[in-house]
Amino acid sequence: MDKFRMIFQFLQANQESFMNGICGIMALASAQLYTTFDFNCPCLPAYNMSYAMGVLCVPPIVFFLLGFVMNNNVSMLAEEWKRPTGERQKDAAVLRYMFCSMTQRALIAPAVWISVTLLHGESFICAFSTSVPVDKLGNMTGVDLSDKEIKRILARIPCKDIYDGDHIIPQEVATRYLRCISQAFGWTFVLLMTFFAFLVRAIRPCFTQAAFLKSKYWSHYIDIERKLFDETCTEHAKSFAKLCIQQFFENINQDMNMGHSHILHSKSVDKSDDKEKSEQDESDKLLGVTSQGTMNTLLKNWHKCKPPLNLKAYDYQNQNGNGYIKENLQLNNLNGPKKEIVTYYSKV
Repeated sequence: MDKFRMIFQFLQANQESFMNGICGIMALASAQLYTTFDFNCPCLPAYNMSYAMGVLCVPPIVFFLLGFVMNNNVSMLAEEWKRPTGERQKDAAVLRYMFCSMTQRALIAPAVWISVTLLHGESFICAFSTSVPVDKLGNMTGVDLSDKEIKRILARIPCKDIYDGDHIIPQEVATRYLRCISQAFGWTFVLLMTFFAFLVRAIRPCFTQAAFLKSKYWSHYIDIERKLFDETCTEHAKSFAKLCIQQFFENINQDMNMGHSHILHSKSVDKSDDKEKSEQDESDKLLGVTSQGTMNTLLKNWHKCKPPLNLKAYDYQNQNGNGYIKENLQLNNLNGPKKEIVTYYSKV
C-alpha cells in the first residue's frame, strides 16, 4: 500500500508523468473494453457497413475527447488563449506546443482501439463481407442467383448460425480471407502510428531546438503559476474566513457576557485582548483586502492585466509598498491598537 501511495504522490508532483499515466490507463481500458464488448453483426447488406464503421470510429472519438477532458491543461490553455492581452503578451508558440502535447496524449487510446479492432478482424469482416470475390474464392457454377440475393447471402458470413451459402463459398474461407486483410491493415496502422510518434518525439526537437525549449519552459511556467495562484487564493480565503468567523463568535460572546459579573468581565477583557492581537496578526496577512468587492476587483485585474514578467519592477514596487506599510503601522501604533472589522457582503 505504501508503494502505491508513493507512486501516486510522484505522479501528482510531476504533471507530465501524471498525464502519461492517465493516457496509459486509458489505453489499457480501451483494449480491455474491446475484449468485453459483445460484437454482434446485423448480417444485413444495408446495415453491416454502418455498424462496423460505427464500432471502429465512434469509440476512438469518445476516447479522444476523454483524453482532453481528463487533461488538466485544457482549462489552462483555454484561459491563456481567451484572456485579454493586458500587460503580458501571449506567445502563440507556447499555445501550439501545449495543444500538440495534449493531442498526442489524447490519441494514444484511440490508436490502441483501432489497432485492436483491426487485428481482431470482426469489424472488418462484418463491414466487407459482401465484397468477397466469389469468382476467385468460391464456385458459381450451376448457381442461378441475382446480385441482390448473393449479397444477402454474403452478408451472413459473420453469423455462423444463419449462414447458408456454403455452396457458393465456404464460410471459413471468406472469414480467413477478410481477417488476413484486416490484420494487414492493422499492422500497417501500428507501423505508421509508431513511425509518426518517433518523428514527433525524436526528430522534431532537433530542427527547432530553441523554439522547442522555449515553448516547453513557458508551458511549465504557466502551469506552475496557476498552481501557485490557486494555493495563494486558498491561503487568503482561509485567513479571510477565519477572521470573519472569529469576529462573528466574538460579537456573540460579548452579548452573552453582558450579564456576567465584573470579575468575569475583566477576565473576558483580557482574553479578548489576546484575541484582538491574534486577529490583528491574521488581518496583517490579508494586506487590507477585507471585502468581497475588493477581492473580486483584484481577481478581475489579474485576469485582464496579467502583471508583466519584470522582477526588477516588482522589487522596486515591493520595496515602496513595504515602506508604505511600515509607515502606516507606525502611525497606527502611535494611536494605540485598533480592532479591524471585516466587511463581507454578497451580491444577489
